[in-house]
Amino acid sequence: MSDVIDCEYTVQGDGPPLFLIHGIGAARNTWAKALPELTPHYTVITYDLRGHGESPLPDDEFGLDELVNDLERVRERTGIEQAHFAGHSLGGMIGPAYALRYPDRVLSLGLLSTAAFRTEDDSAKVWGVVKAMEERGIPQILPTLTDRWFTDDFIANHGDVVERRLQQVIGTDPDIFMNVFRIYAGTEMAPWLHEVMAPSLVLTGENDGGCNPRLNRQIGAALPDAELVIMDGYKHSLLLEAGDQVARHIHQFISDLA
Repeated sequence: MSDVIDCEYTVQGDGPPLFLIHGIGAARNTWAKALPELTPHYTVITYDLRGHGESPLPDDEFGLDELVNDLERVRERTGIEQAHFAGHSLGGMIGPAYALRYPDRVLSLGLLSTAAFRTEDDSAKVWGVVKAMEERGIPQILPTLTDRWFTDDFIANHGDVVERRLQQVIGTDPDIFMNVFRIYAGTEMAPWLHEVMAPSLVLTGENDGGCNPRLNRQIGAALPDAELVIMDGYKHSLLLEAGDQVARHIHQFISDLA
């Protein structure tokens, strides 16, 4: 059964616990640039989503509920009762869904580069990417995604990081990658975000096409207790381009709650 999977995780640092949830076709190493800013202040738990990184492959298809189950299993295994949570992209959907189900576990949330309140046109675009990958193959569509994920300057000056990210996607089981991309495309948090009471940092890049400031302003307005940060100039891969800056925003937000 794949209702719950024991995902591989790492615990680093010292201080209040903070769980970090990565996105599609990534792994816990996506937080590498953020960790030096966080581990002096927090006990940071990073983990690989099912079928990603070093975590086991599930037996069959899964949805957002199963990803929430996996996060709760990681929490159980650490023995931590309450924590801060932050997630990027799909991780920014897993976190709020977890907070909805386990409100007493969540001290705060970070919704980083994620989407809700998609219009018909927004949904058509993201499902268009899914369809293109299904028809033409994931590697064939990656050049399009590269431009959506990274700024031109970063592509020009850090081609090695971009290439590693693309290889990470290609190295992910294609069925898993498509499964999580469909979850990301099909999840709409708008009907229930107003029930998520945890103080929330809503953060995205100014030029993130799919998780843009327009959607994030609506996310911030729907959450009962939210702060919105728009990072100038950045696109979707905030953690790889500016993970240190993202971490400083997370730390500032949590510090202000004290």
